[in-house]
Amino acid sequence: MLSFKTVSKVTKRYRHLVRYQQIIGIIFKYGFENIIDAMKIDHYLDIIPFSKPHQKLSRNERIRMVLEELGPTFIKMGQVLSSRPDLIPLDLTRELAKLQDKVPSFYFEQVGQIILAEFGKPISEVFHSFEESPFASASIGQVHRAELSPNEQVAVKIQRPGIRKTVEVDLEIIHYLAQVMEKTLEDVEIFRPVKIVEEFAQTLEKELDYMVEAANMEQMADQFGKESAIHIPEVHWSHSTQRVLCMEFIHGIKADDVKAIDRAGLDRKKITRIGADFVLRQIFEFGFFHADPHPGNIFILEDQRICMIDFGMTGFVDSSTRELFIDLLQGLASNNTRDTARLLCRLTDPHESVNMPGLEKDISQFCALYLSRKLEELNPSRMIHQFFELCTRHGLRIPPDLFLMIKAFLSIEGVARTLDPQFDMLSHARPYIRAATLRKYSLPRLSRQFAGIAKDTMALLQTLPGDTGSIITQIKQGKIKATISIEGLERIMMNQDQTSNRISFSIIIAALILGSAIVLNSRIPPLILGVSVIGIAGFIAAAVLGIWLLVAIIRRGRL
Repeated sequence: MLSFKTVSKVTKRYRHLVRYQQIIGIIFKYGFENIIDAMKIDHYLDIIPFSKPHQKLSRNERIRMVLEELGPTFIKMGQVLSSRPDLIPLDLTRELAKLQDKVPSFYFEQVGQIILAEFGKPISEVFHSFEESPFASASIGQVHRAELSPNEQVAVKIQRPGIRKTVEVDLEIIHYLAQVMEKTLEDVEIFRPVKIVEEFAQTLEKELDYMVEAANMEQMADQFGKESAIHIPEVHWSHSTQRVLCMEFIHGIKADDVKAIDRAGLDRKKITRIGADFVLRQIFEFGFFHADPHPGNIFILEDQRICMIDFGMTGFVDSSTRELFIDLLQGLASNNTRDTARLLCRLTDPHESVNMPGLEKDISQFCALYLSRKLEELNPSRMIHQFFELCTRHGLRIPPDLFLMIKAFLSIEGVARTLDPQFDMLSHARPYIRAATLRKYSLPRLSRQFAGIAKDTMALLQTLPGDTGSIITQIKQGKIKATISIEGLERIMMNQDQTSNRISFSIIIAALILGSAIVLNSRIPPLILGVSVIGIAGFIAAAVLGIWLLVAIIRRGRL
């Protein structure tokens, strides 16, 4: 498991100092020297870079370039964060979505060393043949063509050597910097940088284990096992480990290569419908979906079959969340702003209390802007992005998997428009929404729900007498104590104390005045010019206390 070590000691004992200086130097290089100064870590800069490649770039563009230059861990972090509008601003997610892996392939000798370490045998004994040059390379690993037998070609994904140690070092430093940022930068605290790093570590842990990706492929294959138009690459478990993934090699045409599809005589309209059905079933029927269906991950096979690859990023939305989402869509379609606002708050994670009238007003304007248009005039991508902005404006955090689901919908909608510009994704999705609604109120579904409620009720009734007796026994034995906390009681008590103190002061002042008058009248010695000194002192003390009490009352604003 990836873990964070005590990075607060990094700077003291110069652990990973070179990498630490490199990270800070690149942050400085792209114009974020104000952050370096505010965090008080500029003294770790070995050489101050004078290059200013950011003069005409936006802040978000510079953030993307920083991540690209810092290498695999940071690129992967940016790619993950591009799907997390609940953690970072929406405009930054769009920029980070442009991040591309620009990592050179590693040597074939290193590939051989990894195969030997994983299987205990050299490549020649594990595979019938193995191409030295990879046909794809990314930040975590690279992919080679190989053969298990003369008639069985496979694609073998090999994890980059030392990538886990590299990631751990980078994560330690990132986590430390995030902690410093939260402590020193007030404007950054709202984005919860430490939480971002910790969640990223969890995501990256899964990507570093190829067994997780293999399991995702198996699950998707099970979902579409009876669909002849859908093909999922077969996993060769006997030749797969945490660092090596062996799968069926796919011969096909990339989904955005329109000319090649036409040359092959394939029906693009039919392919578009099949591809849309493939993704919509994942979203509305199964809940488990490929979270990155961009054209490079979709291949068109013979007979108009669809094949999806690279299952490193998947998402899952449970049935209750899917049903809430469908209810939300129906609320928008019917322009029911009150129900839509309520459903949106249930579906998201509000950052703070929501201004419901303001939210309803913005939803009404959103519906007026889009629902009055014809379907062919709508731009689904723009519409959904504006809806995200509406959520961000009201502090509503969209759950990560729900965002991934919507992003997958947008991705496949873009692929569909490339293949068939006349295709209407929203109209095509309507039957799936209706079917999901009918399933929600179907007799089998309701029967299962009532059976579950009855089962839980019976279990509660069976345990209730014993639990009640146990509670009563513990109360008798004094093991259970109740603490009552009344909100605002402390302030009430404080006001009561102030009132009591003022009354006491008033009584003391009155007593001093009365006593001093008696002393003066009785001419109790010592006397000065026939006037009692004790009486005069009493009047002075009463005057001081009276002025003090008056000032205190005026300061409170309550005379």
